[in-house]
Parts: sequence; structure tokens; C-alpha cells
Amino acid sequence: MKDIFKGFALAVSMLTTVPFFKVHDFYKGINGYAVMFYPLVGFILGGILWAVYTFLSPQISSAHLCIIIFTLWVLLTGALHLDGFSDTIDGLYVHKDRALEVMKDSHVGGMGMIISVVFLIFKASSVSLFLTDYEELLYLLPTILMLSRLNAVLAIYLYPYINPNGMATLAKQEFTKSQLTWAIIYSAIIAFIFNAFLLLVSSLLVLFVIKHFFIKRYGGFTGDIYGFTIEVTELLLLNVVLFGLLA
Repeated sequence: MKDIFKGFALAVSMLTTVPFFKVHDFYKGINGYAVMFYPLVGFILGGILWAVYTFLSPQISSAHLCIIIFTLWVLLTGALHLDGFSDTIDGLYVHKDRALEVMKDSHVGGMGMIISVVFLIFKASSVSLFLTDYEELLYLLPTILMLSRLNAVLAIYLYPYINPNGMATLAKQEFTKSQLTWAIIYSAIIAFIFNAFLLLVSSLLVLFVIKHFFIKRYGGFTGDIYGFTIEVTELLLLNVVLFGLLA
């Protein structure tokens, strides 16, 4: 039980900037539990955004509130996944033999910066429209963040990890089939409770496309590609709602 709690604390520490449960050491035995809780951490983050919007909506104009929610979304995650997104984009604009080296570089390249800015504009617009025109579906926001991180969990377990010195090495080594099963079960139950079956199917389709592309290009995933997967899944699930596919 102690390892389970430490795993949850590590998941919160890794995926958020929430100043609780700060665990900076990857203790042996808790890394698999941390991965198991990634979707739950996403659900909690989405719940925070939902609660903030609900609390502030009677007091602040919708346009400004949308900016607040989007800013909070970025700040709560520490732009961690966005950093992975930009690094992954940089890797796509060089030959694949040099891509991993470029992705490890702490400096963001020109294309990574440009595409990330465009991506953020698109995501901010999607969030704004979601919060204003589809407010009755706002309860789906926690599920969207949960399913996006479930995709990363599935990628960690199912697909090769091609950076042996990467931060996710221990996570992949310790993440067991039973822990994966529990992550899938509670995510599926939450998706069912929130009537988000179509979002679940859509997220799996997104993962399938991403997997096919990156395994063909690199032979597997890196930590940056996990972040890329989360960001792209979030955006596309938002737009599943915006295009009226849940109506």
C-alpha cells in the first residue's frame, strides 16, 4: 500500500506543478504504480479546470474566463507535454538518423517553435469554443485529459522505448500487466459513467495512427513522443466534441 501511495505521489509530481506529494527520486518499485495513475492524474487536472470554470463563470466574462482556463491548463502541467510536442516536431524536420539527437537538444528549433505556437492557437481556440458553445458538455473535460494520458500509458506498455537512458526507462521496466489492467479498468469505468465511449474509441484511434507513424520512422517511442501523444490526443478529443460528434 505504501508503494501505491508513493506511486500516486510520483505521478502527481511528474505530470503536474501542484505543490503536493513532491517525489523527486524514482524509487525502485513505485514507477509502475506511477504510470498506472497517469490517467487518474489527468482526470483530477480536468476536474480542477471544470471546478474553476464553474466557480468563476458567474463572475467573469466568458472570453476572459476561457483564457484563464487555458492558461491554468498549461501552468498546471508545467508545459511538460508541450515541451515533448515541440521536441518531437523538431525531430520530424531532420533526417531520422539525426532526429533523436535533435530531440534531446534542450534548445527548441525554429520549426518546433512555429508549429508549437500554431498548435497552441488551435488548442486555445478549441478550448474557448468548447467552454462557450458546449458548456453543457463541460463535464467531459476531465475525461478528455484522462484518456489522453491513458494513451501514453498504453504506449509505455505496448510499444518499444528507444531511449535506454531516458527517464521513462524505469517506468517501462516496472510497469506490469496487472497495473496496465487496473489503469484500463478504472479509465473505462469513468468513461462509461461520463457517457464518453466515443471519446474512448477516438483516443484509441489517435494512438493507433501515432503508433504506426513513429514505429515506422524510429522503431518506437521516446519520452518526447509520449508528450506529443498526450497533446495531440487532447486537441483531437476536444474537436470530436466541437464537430458535434457527441450530439
